[in-house]
Amino acid sequence: MRILYVGDAACLPEDLADYIGDMGDEWKVETVSDGNSAMFAVSNTTVDVIIVGPSLPDLAPPVLLGQIRTLRPETIRIALLQATEMGSTPSIRLIGVAHRLLPLPLASETVLEAIHSLEELRDLLDSPRLRRAIGRVEHLPSPPHLYFALTRALEEDEGNSGDIAQLVSGDPAIAAKVLQLCNSAFFSNGRAITDLRGAVTRLGLATLRDLVLASEVFSMKTGSNVDRAALQQRALLASRLAARILPRTSAELGATAALLADVGLLLPGVRDERQPLDPDGEPDERPGHTEAGAYLMGLWGLPMPIVEAVAFHRQPQRSSLRTFWVPGAVHVATALAGNEPVDEDYLKSLGVLNQLPAWREMAGLMSERIAEDAA
Repeated sequence: MRILYVGDAACLPEDLADYIGDMGDEWKVETVSDGNSAMFAVSNTTVDVIIVGPSLPDLAPPVLLGQIRTLRPETIRIALLQATEMGSTPSIRLIGVAHRLLPLPLASETVLEAIHSLEELRDLLDSPRLRRAIGRVEHLPSPPHLYFALTRALEEDEGNSGDIAQLVSGDPAIAAKVLQLCNSAFFSNGRAITDLRGAVTRLGLATLRDLVLASEVFSMKTGSNVDRAALQQRALLASRLAARILPRTSAELGATAALLADVGLLLPGVRDERQPLDPDGEPDERPGHTEAGAYLMGLWGLPMPIVEAVAFHRQPQRSSLRTFWVPGAVHVATALAGNEPVDEDYLKSLGVLNQLPAWREMAGLMSERIAEDAA
């Protein structure tokens, strides 16, 4: 395992070399001070993990990680953030190119846990069995084009509410569906929204983007017999819950991940992991819908925090994160939205079990409001 650190070496834990040494002779850490030196190193030899400091003298960290992604897509990419940055939303560009964001000061255990967790996720998504199973799907859904167009507009800080509304209105079917969802019990405050510009103004760009995503994803033609209306309703409820559970700086990631958590059910030939296996029956070789959904999200190039939350939301303890973040919030939100058990041992290990009653009450109030509006 070759690990390359880029930036000021003072950001690295002093005992990291000792920890890596205990892993065996095949584990090595090398350091370079700038982005161009990193690109030279990656171009000339295999690098398994690249860790980029919060600032570099020549390249912005998102630019370097984006170049690494193009040159060596298999390399695990980790970005370090100053403690002050963790209280604000990391740039969309950085979230889009880094597999994991780690706060400074950094502990050696945190580095190794992140690497092992991402290796496991990479192995899951690169599983030959999963590739064969997904490969049997004749037509994989294409990436939702309008969602990614809105994402690019947000990344580049371009366009006002009118411009965004015009972009959505270019697809009349999606625009109609978005307006329908805007006026649903999930988002309506009693006043009807009749135009897309009004939707942008009331909901904000991030929420509108997720509504576009829901409209595109749950309209995909995949040959699956799943009840799409029920699946979408659960997904929207889980999305709203996850956004409320997480702090504002992570709410957007959590909302999108929860919205997509069960998207694997839309693929034919997958096993619904909500249904128990028959212990006396034949082994079921079909891939589970969580890993199939995560695989699809990976193919679409969605940010790794979303892919990881989709992959592990039914087994959140498989994530090595030792803090309650997107995977945990998506687990709680999807479980409550689907009336399924919440992994209380997992929440206890993270010190947030005491918040579960409040989250249950929140989910109950949202469900009651939806039921009242539907009556």
